[in-house]
Amino acid sequence: MTTAAPARVEDLEAKIDALTDQVAFLAEEARQAKRRREVWSELEADVMPIAGDVLQVVEKELEELSADVSLADIGDLIRRFIRVAPILDQLLRYLEMTAELFSDMTPLTEHAMDVATDRLVTLDQKGYFAFAKSGLHVVDRVVTGFSEEDVEALGDNVVLILETIKEMTQPDVMAALYHMIEAVQRQQRAIVDEPEKPPSLFYLARRLRDPEIRRGMGRALNTLSAVAEVDPSQPVHFNKNQTDKNT
Repeated sequence: MTTAAPARVEDLEAKIDALTDQVAFLAEEARQAKRRREVWSELEADVMPIAGDVLQVVEKELEELSADVSLADIGDLIRRFIRVAPILDQLLRYLEMTAELFSDMTPLTEHAMDVATDRLVTLDQKGYFAFAKSGLHVVDRVVTGFSEEDVEALGDNVVLILETIKEMTQPDVMAALYHMIEAVQRQQRAIVDEPEKPPSLFYLARRLRDPEIRRGMGRALNTLSAVAEVDPSQPVHFNKNQTDKNT
């Protein structure tokens, strides 16, 4: 009997502890439920006036539309919306695909803009834009310096000008022009060392004994004779086969 009594006391204490925990849990649940009711009461007190105003506005709008819109119109609108629902769904898919494509292309466009900006900066540093600005100034001077008649005359003779430039750019012509310019520059440099007194006739006559001097004078005279025989009033006709052969 003395051993069973303490065991029953311990069981009773365990049950009391469990009951106490349950009472505490129920009390906490009651407090939370009370708090939720208070929150809902506060929300209802705040929302109800707004909801009342909204209902009044909706009622007023429906009263204004009731004269023009009937239930049949609303039903027809609903039926049309149902019919076009697949189309709307396809459009939404296209919008999603476009948004994904734009999202994928954004890094590429940003990289392209960076490359273009770097390229423009490089061109600016090399002077391309300054050259273009100067070129515009030259074009402006050409436009303001030529009249309409000059432009028409240029258009009439543009073929002749291009053919002349084409002939001048032949390798043999360019070589001859280069040697002539080189000789003139060499002569200009020699002028500095020339004596102030002009050469005598005897010196010039002695120079005529030089075969190169005579050959050069002969070429110059032949060139002057050919130029004198040219009639500027006669039109020039280029031989296309000859120009093609020269090219």
